[in-house]
Amino acid sequence: MQDRKNKAISIVKYLPREPELIHAPYMPEMDFYAAVKSGNVRKVRALCAEPFHEKEGLGVLSGNKLQNMKYHFVISAALIARMCIEGGMQLSEAYSTSDYYIRAADKLNSIEEVSELHDEMSLAYTTRMRQLSRGKSYSKPVTACIDYILEHLDTRIKMNDLCVHTGLTGAYISRIFKSETGLTVTDFILNRKLETACNMLDFSSYPVTWIADTLAFPSQSYFCRVFRKAYGKTPLQYRREGAIHLTDHP
Repeated sequence: MQDRKNKAISIVKYLPREPELIHAPYMPEMDFYAAVKSGNVRKVRALCAEPFHEKEGLGVLSGNKLQNMKYHFVISAALIARMCIEGGMQLSEAYSTSDYYIRAADKLNSIEEVSELHDEMSLAYTTRMRQLSRGKSYSKPVTACIDYILEHLDTRIKMNDLCVHTGLTGAYISRIFKSETGLTVTDFILNRKLETACNMLDFSSYPVTWIADTLAFPSQSYFCRVFRKAYGKTPLQYRREGAIHLTDHP
């Protein structure tokens, strides 16, 4: 029996691959999970526009299409829970939420239903991460500003944008924002952009230039300068050290 098992293991790497079964691209997948972790509801909702069951390259884990989709649902739930824990969610909350949705998925009878539940789960986690990011004791105007900031980190957010969004003056927003968060609006935006950049450096292989441009930094040199000031290392040094830590903990 053991000999048979060893033989089976030894031939795995030599099995022929079906050319049409291409697994989903790594970077867009991790970009999705990073968006969940950062509480970016707008981006996650946009990424969910493509149904989960129609995403290109989902691996074949079962010959039964419905069961195959449920397996992928469980994998996604586990990854989302892990990312949210890393982002500050309590272990008990993250795991109880994933358990709830996995049990719900197990009862479904169609691929489309599993796909819709995946969107619901993803947005539930993202919304909760946004709540954790903004805290629990902020006033309605400050909460509205933080929500706007978290959903527009890929743009150059200006005070006028917040004024239009809230209907308040810049002077009033500046005063209450600093009073409640301890940070100026500018510093808060920078901190959230840098935290998102760390996620992208950790969980993707996007070039530093691409990350700087995606997060709407004025230039790569500015991005590297503020990143080093915040973390004591360049973005590339941060990525290299993160890769070392990942290999230390398989």
